[in-house]
Amino acid sequence: MYIFDSRVRYSETGEDGRLTPMGVINYFQDCSTFQSEDIGVGVEWLEQKKRAWLLAAWRIVFDRFPKLGERIKIGTFPYGFKGIYGFRGFYIEDESGELVVRADSLWFLYDMEAKTPMKVTEEHLTPYITERLDLKMERAQRKIPVPADYVEGSPIEVLSHYLDTNHHVNNARYADLAIEAAQITGSDIRELGVEYKQEAKPGDIMYPHISETPDGKVVALCREDGAPFAVVKLVI
Repeated sequence: MYIFDSRVRYSETGEDGRLTPMGVINYFQDCSTFQSEDIGVGVEWLEQKKRAWLLAAWRIVFDRFPKLGERIKIGTFPYGFKGIYGFRGFYIEDESGELVVRADSLWFLYDMEAKTPMKVTEEHLTPYITERLDLKMERAQRKIPVPADYVEGSPIEVLSHYLDTNHHVNNARYADLAIEAAQITGSDIRELGVEYKQEAKPGDIMYPHISETPDGKVVALCREDGAPFAVVKLVI
């Protein structure tokens, strides 16, 4: 288990003064990155090895959104490795110790030189202590079904400030763009799922395909030919 303390900043909140879904995902990404840095297998170590951990899928359950100034704890725990995959849970708890956000995620190890996923080796998994906290939720959905019927939202140009150290659009940004395209208030979302399909880079244009579902919306952020960069499920 790895935990760090924080306080919800004004810059992390939306119009309602509460932490945004993108803010939540950024906290989770920071938490796992801090853990990897602290045990010596962080960003620079991976770059030297020409490796990267890439995110395949999220499932995030929002019991409530922390508000401006609230003191919170962010936790993460890798709970297994199999083949090319790593499995990791996350949570945010408030000052009383109550879980307010819960998440499961699926990652895969990527060979940056060969440009292909690779099997997790001992040097990548040995530094981590695997354990599992029961978050009382289903695991991340590897494939999110995309309805056939959709309306197309306004095209989105990939800008340079969307990128992270892997030189493609940051994982949190896809969710943020999908929420905006679906015209949903972030704090109305009860559950968010993301399936990452392919990298989006500067110069790419995303075409949102927005579908209504019985419990919310599915937004596929697509190339012009309809192939998705990412599929985002929003339960409200």
